[in-house]
Amino acid sequence: MMHQQRSEGRLSPSGDTEDSAGMSRLLAPRLAYFAGVARTEHVTRAAQEMQVPQSTLSRAMVRLEQDLGVDLFARRGRTVSLTPAGRTFLGSVERALAEIERAADEVRADADPTTGKVAFGFLHTMGSETVPALIRAFRVDHPRVRFSLVQNYGEAMIERLRSGELDLCLTSPVPDAPDLVGRRLDEQKLRLVVPADHRLASRRRIRLAEAADETFVTLEPGYGLRRITDDLCRQAGFRPRIAFEGEEAETLRGLVAAGLGVALLPPPAVPRPGVVELTVTAPRAAREIGVAWLDGHPDTPPVAAFKKFLLSRRGNLLPD
Repeated sequence: MMHQQRSEGRLSPSGDTEDSAGMSRLLAPRLAYFAGVARTEHVTRAAQEMQVPQSTLSRAMVRLEQDLGVDLFARRGRTVSLTPAGRTFLGSVERALAEIERAADEVRADADPTTGKVAFGFLHTMGSETVPALIRAFRVDHPRVRFSLVQNYGEAMIERLRSGELDLCLTSPVPDAPDLVGRRLDEQKLRLVVPADHRLASRRRIRLAEAADETFVTLEPGYGLRRITDDLCRQAGFRPRIAFEGEEAETLRGLVAAGLGVALLPPPAVPRPGVVELTVTAPRAAREIGVAWLDGHPDTPPVAAFKKFLLSRRGNLLPD
């Protein structure tokens, strides 16, 4: 005879009906037991296969039905069969267990010392040359390690580091925060980039104060290079007059080439026609490049290996 759905709800200690999150925590430890019993339709056989005492398994099934308020099994001696409610529940349980197994396989694969994954963030200006060269050098000794690569500006990468989306990031300036570890790796000189037909284009060197009357094109607020630009101009005794703000250094070079302003930028991966790049003699124009990670966050073997590799490149991170 088919068992009827029980009318009482499972109550929390406070007397309120369990919410879905609480019910999930309550049921989760018993789901694999339920799937095993449902598969064998025999409590003793399921207990033997799962290597748990039969009494433990029987009590778990009774408690599962009590917590749900629904009969999942029709019992005939030592054998059991699923009720319609049990068959419905089993389909969802099998999908949930398969998803858990898939997730377990994924995190184990990502942590594998040989074939694991590193989630690595870096500045846009590092993407065309620096990062590819670093990964190529690292994979000489770790040829099967995989990378999830994220290009972004500094503040956005730090937030992704804090949220756990990134393991490591190359950024500038080197962050100084109690929840982060930052290590300086190298320094990159900045140049004043001017149009090829600009009044200063015949010069090789310049004091930044000489560009006080120029219109600047810069990265948007929030970018480390924008903060450095504003600070260098302040040190030179002026506040830059900004005509355009962008998100990538090469876009700014294009704006300079079009005669729309001047810019303080790191060296390009490939020289761009239409611009001249001047060495800034005063104030000292450079930015620190460093690696950052979340303090106290455990590293998987591939992340630890890549972190060690980056730290070994101190002073030799950037191309000549």
